[in-house]
Amino acid sequence: MSVINYPPEEIYKTPKFGKKNFEHIILWMLYNNEECQWSDFTEKPLELRLSTLSKYLSLLKGRGYVDNYSRGHYRITSEGQKRFNEVSSILTKKRKLNYPPDVIKRRRNYDHWILWMVYNNSYLKWSNFLEEPLSINQSSLSKNMNLLIDKGFALKENKRYRITQSGKLEYSRMLQNYDLDRQSILDEESKRIEEITKKTISFFDNYNINDEDIQFRFLNKELRLDYTRVKSMLTEEEDFDKILLFLSINHPDQYPDYISKEDFSNTYGINESKLEYYIDEIIENQIYPIKFFNLIVPPDKHYYFQEHERLEIMLRAITEDHITKFTYLNKLFSRSLDIRATINDVITDICKILFNKKLKEPLREFLPEYINYLAYKIEAKVELKETYDKLEGIIWQDMIDIFHSKSTEPIEEQYEEKIREIDKEIENDPENLDLYNSKIRILIYYEKLNDVINLLDEMLEIFPDNEMDIKMKTASVLRRMREVKAGLDIINDLINKYPKNTDLLNYKAYWLHYLDKREEAINIIQDLTNQVPDNGTYHDTYGEILMYYEEYEEAIKKFQKAIEVATDEWYINQTYIKLGICYKELENFDLAVENLKKGKNLTKKSTSDAETKKKWFTIADLFLAEIMQIEEE
Repeated sequence: MSVINYPPEEIYKTPKFGKKNFEHIILWMLYNNEECQWSDFTEKPLELRLSTLSKYLSLLKGRGYVDNYSRGHYRITSEGQKRFNEVSSILTKKRKLNYPPDVIKRRRNYDHWILWMVYNNSYLKWSNFLEEPLSINQSSLSKNMNLLIDKGFALKENKRYRITQSGKLEYSRMLQNYDLDRQSILDEESKRIEEITKKTISFFDNYNINDEDIQFRFLNKELRLDYTRVKSMLTEEEDFDKILLFLSINHPDQYPDYISKEDFSNTYGINESKLEYYIDEIIENQIYPIKFFNLIVPPDKHYYFQEHERLEIMLRAITEDHITKFTYLNKLFSRSLDIRATINDVITDICKILFNKKLKEPLREFLPEYINYLAYKIEAKVELKETYDKLEGIIWQDMIDIFHSKSTEPIEEQYEEKIREIDKEIENDPENLDLYNSKIRILIYYEKLNDVINLLDEMLEIFPDNEMDIKMKTASVLRRMREVKAGLDIINDLINKYPKNTDLLNYKAYWLHYLDKREEAINIIQDLTNQVPDNGTYHDTYGEILMYYEEYEEAIKKFQKAIEVATDEWYINQTYIKLGICYKELENFDLAVENLKKGKNLTKKSTSDAETKKKWFTIADLFLAEIMQIEEE
């Protein structure tokens, strides 16, 4: 038996004034020994009374400072070590705080500073945040502290601030936003794993969960899905663990193995209606910010997987690769869209390495909705830079439109029928410009871009008075075909022919920035806004170009100027939405939401066509959803 280290007499002897600090005595023993037994506290030299020892050990276990890992045997936890250092510091009138590293302090996200502090210190006082080196001002501290408390990430007890279990989960997510080395992040994750290890091992033992893949998926969910979010309704935490176990067992990797809700309910002792309700809440109603996917195998088997796990990451990569190939080749050869062939290609690939081959048909039903989901995600992160161009649609938005179409008729037949109809109308009314523009929209929708160019050439002969509009449409289509330089040549020719038309200079600035000629684009648009300061369109263009180059603070000034001089212009709803996007990129979420919602409300009242309105609704909703997800994480 190892020799027990006992504290110095001044720690356990009764002081002249006051009482013994039993918490300090017990924590000292556990901190300075690998383990302690009950008798180590009750025998000499400590001689703690049984009632006193029982009371304080129960208190310390309840707070997570002590682990009673077997009968009569105790050891200190990582939280207990922090608490011991804290108590020791208080008693010696010295308390050293841990402060955020520079990589976190540089961003000046005060909520992150506060979260880091309450995670890495046992408790904090209000003054600890006001003093150096943090020096957070009173108003910012009050706003951010109340926000963290309202979200359940921190709590206030006796004028002291501590982290909650939800806060520990939020802290783990927060670290992903910073350029920390992977080992640092894993170390922080390990701390949380340590906290749940005993409970998890006991759960696996009780229910004979030996499959390591199921264990890993369960642990992954346990770390990311916070029980306290449902605690008020789901009072038994073990029921929550059983729900996570059900999701972990019924995973596509386990196919054809499957357990129904009824069998699971009988085997693991959970009410079937309760299981069904919370599965629905997690999967369909998304009460957590993590997206879950449901692969349905007829007649009634449901397999679940979540975003950012290995299966979904690989599925996304393969799907995106095929969609990109599909898009490029359609543009290269001006072919009609055939999304069904692309889905078949995706299924062939993923059933070789990800899914059981017998899941082909369920995947055929699943993939369109999954691609629809990817469309929004990719549009938000990649394609949205190009959506700022008022003259071009969105590749992925075209995909969304296809999947939302209720018609089951083959696309090629739809195209041919629509063209026959519009050609018949043009034949009956050959000088109706609106009919030609309608035909252009149909051709663009079906990616018949070469046909659009031919039609525009034909229109130029029929409607010579509309030369500028027709040639700008030609330039726009050429840009869509990636022939940006050819489009710029058209604009330069128009400028030479109509030198007093300042709108052409505005378009030229756009085309130069498409060619990534930043300085030339900026010089033109800056001269134009100086020359015509009361034209909001030009300030709006200036803002878009700056936004494209991620110069968000300067872009905000230009958008605000556009709103100031052109409050009632047709495009001002778009300006508010772009202003909201800039604030979002600068992480000023309050102003971002305010302007995005303002833009949406103005879009409802806009006289723009339905397609344009839908496009800007989509953009606003994407960024509002992203902000909501950031704030929930």
